[in-house]
Amino acid sequence: MTERFNCFYCRDDLHGKKYIQKDEKHVCVRCFDKLCANTCAECRRPIGADAKGLTHKNRHWHEDCFRCAKCYKPLANESFATKDDGKIMCGKCGAREDSPRCQGCYKVIMPGSQNVEYKHKVWHEECFICFECKQPIRSQSFLPKGDEYYCSACHEKKFAKNCARCKEPITSGGINYQDKPWHSECFACNTCKKPLAGARFTAHEDDFYCVDCYKTSVAKKCSGCRNPITGFGRGTNVVNYEDHTWHEYCFNCKKCSLSLAHKRFVLHEANIYCPDCAKKL
Repeated sequence: MTERFNCFYCRDDLHGKKYIQKDEKHVCVRCFDKLCANTCAECRRPIGADAKGLTHKNRHWHEDCFRCAKCYKPLANESFATKDDGKIMCGKCGAREDSPRCQGCYKVIMPGSQNVEYKHKVWHEECFICFECKQPIRSQSFLPKGDEYYCSACHEKKFAKNCARCKEPITSGGINYQDKPWHSECFACNTCKKPLAGARFTAHEDDFYCVDCYKTSVAKKCSGCRNPITGFGRGTNVVNYEDHTWHEYCFNCKKCSLSLAHKRFVLHEANIYCPDCAKKL
């Protein structure tokens, strides 16, 4: 006598028939499709015994339903990625989904493509252009101005101050004197060319001189002591009369040495005298 071999659910005889073993139970095709088949995550229909199916992370699909959620490309024999929301995507669409968008053209910047990053923003290399000349900046140096970016040449032309002496743009550093900008190397002594930034200097007829050059080349000589009148130290106060100049402390009577600053005096042969001494000449 032949041993009974029945479907677990409908009890139909399975001898000579196709059946599926499910959890150590023998199930006919009809009962399997009706009671045991997995549901396709895409079309929500059962994946029958005769259908080709795919399984990934406890989810199931008909082979034809296992497609990229973006471009619908079949993925049964392709690499794919699972997104946080459960969507299945091909490698290309998955990369697009995860990649940043260009700040210039707003298109996706694909992994591996040439790009420029600055302050958490990203551009295609060809989209990162100078606001002024519209040329790609690429690996050149650039300077931001608000939300605009300029190559160095355009930034100099548009924003840099021009040196009061050489008239060329001041790109970095520089000094200001009398509300005018200067290159540090241009703000120099007119005679010896020594830079004057941080040093004592004197301005004379739109030129600048270090103390030493001013004394030897420019400063008037005191008619009393014959030393230069620099305007520094004790020489701050001077006396001018006709074509003569004196340190105030040198403006004394030639004969009695009385200080004549703010007093009446007599000039005689390039020398000064108090009125009393002048009468005795």
